[in-house]
Parts: sequence; structure tokens; C-alpha cells
Amino acid sequence: MIRSMTGFGEAQVEQDGQLFHVEIRSVNNRYLKASIRLPDELSWMEPQLEGRLRKRVSRGSVTLRLFIRDLSAAAAAELNLEALDRYVKQLRSRYPDLTIDLATLMSLPGICQPHELTEAERQRCQEVVYRLVDEAIERLVAMRTTEGAALAEDLRQHCAVVRRGVDAIRGRADTAVAALRDRLLQRINELLASSGVQLAQEDLLKEIAVYAERSDVSEELSRLGSHLDQFDSFIGGGEPAGRKLDFISQELLREANTIGSKASDAEIAREVIEIKGAIDRIKEQVQNVE
Repeated sequence: MIRSMTGFGEAQVEQDGQLFHVEIRSVNNRYLKASIRLPDELSWMEPQLEGRLRKRVSRGSVTLRLFIRDLSAAAAAELNLEALDRYVKQLRSRYPDLTIDLATLMSLPGICQPHELTEAERQRCQEVVYRLVDEAIERLVAMRTTEGAALAEDLRQHCAVVRRGVDAIRGRADTAVAALRDRLLQRINELLASSGVQLAQEDLLKEIAVYAERSDVSEELSRLGSHLDQFDSFIGGGEPAGRKLDFISQELLREANTIGSKASDAEIAREVIEIKGAIDRIKEQVQNVE
């Protein structure tokens, strides 16, 4: 079953005094575009997390964000007292009467240094983040699957409109060609009678038959039916099919345009309008499919 490209998934856990929270959002995009946003001290995990995303998601603009809140005493940053002393001495030597604001000093480069993770802490953090990311991806995929089911139903309804139009045109096509042939023969005979020109009846009928044959749309109707069958099989398949469905929808529109240009029957023209309207809606919805 097809999946939508829009979705959301999240997961969180509190462990060892730290709150880990992962959010993943996805929207439409022609290709897979992954944006990984991590705390600076965990930026080394970005390639691995993108790889985990790509295993489950093939299309869409996906944003993964990791938030970590340290609730323990270790959350306090380590102060570089030597750097602090140097700042104070330089300021005092230049401005003896200067009132020094402690908050301003804390914001100077090199004063507050984040706690550097030990190898054991890095390993524990990695295990937690991987587990949460996998859970969030699972929920993202579940939501995209649910949305995909609604998309599939909507696409099938539009395809049904196209099929009804194809059946109606197929039932009218032979009659329309015969009517065109009769109109051509009547009109040409009227023109010949008024002009006094004589033509062999056999040659005249042959030329009319050739012109009427060019108005035959049976091949286009056959291809439309084949494209619809392919479209339906991709909707129900288990592989990402967004690009394939997009291509088939373009082919559907091309065949419908050809029928509209070849047919000279009012009823067929009305059916073509309905078909093209349904195909336009199909093309819009396909842009949401993974």
C-alpha cells in the first residue's frame, strides 16, 4: 500500500538524570532530503542517524531533531577559572574603576565549557538516541501509512471516474465515427452539387473513410485502460511508487488530450472534459505519495 510523504513521529525517555526527546517531521519533496539537528556535543552521530532514516523512508523532506535536558547536578558547565582571572586582570589594568558584571563575564568565550563525555557516556548516549530514533521513525512511518491509505482511496475514486469516461467513449466511438462519415459525405455532395464538379464515387468514399479513420480513438482508449490497470497495481503494491504514479498520470493526461483532439463528437468531448478533470486531481494527489 502506498504511503504519504507527510507525517510526524516522536519518542522520549528519562535516563540517568537526562531527558532525551526525538521529533521527526516529514513533508513533500521530490527526493529524500534529510535534515538532522543535534546538540553540538553529539554532532558526530549525524551520519548514522541519517542512515537509519534512509532505511525506512525513500522520499520527502525529513527533519529530525534531538533535544537533551540534563536534570542532574552534572548539568552545570565547567568554569575555566584561569581564563576568568585573565579577563578580570586585563579589565582591571585598563579600567581600575570598572564595575564588572558576573553575567557578562560568563558569556565571554572560553569561560563556560560543556562537560565532555567519556567514552562510556558516549556509548550509553548513543544507545539511547538510536533506540528513540528508531521508535520515532516507526511512528512516522505508521502515520505516513495511515495517510497513504486515505490517499489510495481518493486516487481510486478519481480513477473510477476516468474508467467510466473511457467506457462511455468506447460505447459512443463507433457511432461517432459513422456519424462523422455521413456528415462528411453529405457536406461534400452538397459542395460538389453547387460547384458542378464531378468525382468518382469510389474515390470520394475512400477519402472520407481515411479522414474518418483518423478520428478513431480505440487505440487511445486501450492505452488509457492499460495505464489505469498499472496505476491500480502500483497503488496496492508494497514498494514506494510516487514517481511511477506521477509518470503514469502524465501518460493518462496525454492520451486524454489526444482523444479530445481527434474526436469530433459533442458527447465524447464532454466525457473528455470529465476525464481530464479527474486526471488533474490524480496528478495533484500523486505529489503527496512517497
